[in-house]
Amino acid sequence: MMNSDQYRTSLDDGRTVYFDGQPVDDVREHPVIGPCATLVAQSYDRIGELYPDGSPFTMAPRSLDDLREANEAIRPLGIMTLLTYASMMAMTTAASRIEEASAASDFPDRIRGMLEDFRERDVRFAQCITDAKGDRSLAPGKQSDPDAYTRVVKRSEEGVWIRGAKLHITGASLAHELMVIPTKAMKPGEEDYAIACCVPVNAPGVTIVDTSTAPTPSERPQSPFSSTDSFPEAMVIFDDVFVPNERLMLDGEIGMAAIFAHSLGLWERVAGLTHMVDDAELLVGLAHLIAEANGLLKVSHINQKISDLIMHATMLRASLDAALSNGSQGEDGTMFPNELYTNAGKYFGASNWHPMVQKVQEIAGGSVITAPTLADLNNPEIGATVKRYMTGATADGEYRARLFHAIRDLTAGNFGGWKAVTKVQGGGGLYAQRIVTRKHFDLNAAREAALHATGLEIPSAD
Repeated sequence: MMNSDQYRTSLDDGRTVYFDGQPVDDVREHPVIGPCATLVAQSYDRIGELYPDGSPFTMAPRSLDDLREANEAIRPLGIMTLLTYASMMAMTTAASRIEEASAASDFPDRIRGMLEDFRERDVRFAQCITDAKGDRSLAPGKQSDPDAYTRVVKRSEEGVWIRGAKLHITGASLAHELMVIPTKAMKPGEEDYAIACCVPVNAPGVTIVDTSTAPTPSERPQSPFSSTDSFPEAMVIFDDVFVPNERLMLDGEIGMAAIFAHSLGLWERVAGLTHMVDDAELLVGLAHLIAEANGLLKVSHINQKISDLIMHATMLRASLDAALSNGSQGEDGTMFPNELYTNAGKYFGASNWHPMVQKVQEIAGGSVITAPTLADLNNPEIGATVKRYMTGATADGEYRARLFHAIRDLTAGNFGGWKAVTKVQGGGGLYAQRIVTRKHFDLNAAREAALHATGLEIPSAD
């Protein structure tokens, strides 16, 4: 396994990165991207300390216990570890499903060969799925710009060249490998868009355009969540990037294009559900703490809101437990989370994030966005007065101000906005969870139960 120093050295590989319109010479030293690189480096050392014989997160779970243990263990190890785990599990899942769909295909062996190499090198992944899409009412092959969806522009005996862009790519500038997969199912005539491959971040023709919700240096002391969780988001541009055959996972097989999105969706959504559990329980804690500091714990409508938050967190926890305890085993022995409970839980959490945030903000009050900064509290001339007027029922001024800033960071600042959007869009929009949940729900059994309960029979067609 790599250690932190080796990871940091690996980032000096000639990758092309831009941030705020300027080229980034060294991501390790960049004022916004650099702190994130340090966090990833630290996660390498942490994994090495916990698992000296090798990281368990690169191996497919073989039992329900494996599935639960991996999900629990990976949570504190950072977004890049989580993205890597989800990527490698998606590749494992796709290899199995391609094998079932086409026994003669050699893509499963290529995928497994790549996975072995990636495990050996202990690399980190970014997931490139969402295309630029252009006019979203049009299919890939009908776009005025044929590169609106990433596509193959040239083929040879050695490999292919791809062109296009992928959007919303978390951590691309801090990864080693880009897992590039189709964003949707493809139709006849769209063979060039049915491309899945792994591309090194520093491959010629790859350009990463980063943005971030990270706090400024002066905001960091009062931003406990965004200071550690705001990773760069990127547009990844592929400008005639060569991909050798051994790195191809799919090329032109339109009937299997959707396999990759579905495979990644499962692992992304169980990861999203896991984070929703953590965030929901965090909202409960913050709501109770600020209600206590404000002297409102005995007010009935405040307690009702806290109870609603507790109900929300408990239902999400139950969904996650159901997803991990009712998994199914594939033909290759890999244990998968239950798709029904994963998608229903993810939908429930995403669709209720805004109402739960509103309850916390109602409990806290307007100081969520107007509280003086910690720099104000520490100012020798005005600090004592500011602290005096920030003092609450059970808390001094600094404690209460820090609580307000924490709630703002999580729910109302730049990072809070990122949370609000990614809760809905991460792992596919809400419509995707509706489709998969309905697919796996036993509708016939529900219909039969209703007929039995009412004593009715389905009318004949005559």
